[in-house]
Amino acid sequence: MSAEEPLFRIVRGVPTAEELAALVGAIAVRTRPAAAPAPVAVSAWARSGRPAGATPAAGPGAWRTSGLPR
Repeated sequence: MSAEEPLFRIVRGVPTAEELAALVGAIAVRTRPAAAPAPVAVSAWARSGRPAGATPAAGPGAWRTSGLPR
């Protein structure tokens, strides 16, 4: 793409300067990458119910050991 080639062109109508500014602003906002959402902090209360390393293990007798204290 050369420097003289426009990025977009108006095909019909005669937009005002304000309309062109709104169009350029909408395109600029739309093309920006979305910010990654901040990680949600888990409360200490919720974290206490799931001790670290307490992932359920599948296999024979897993249903029985799931009810035992860890």
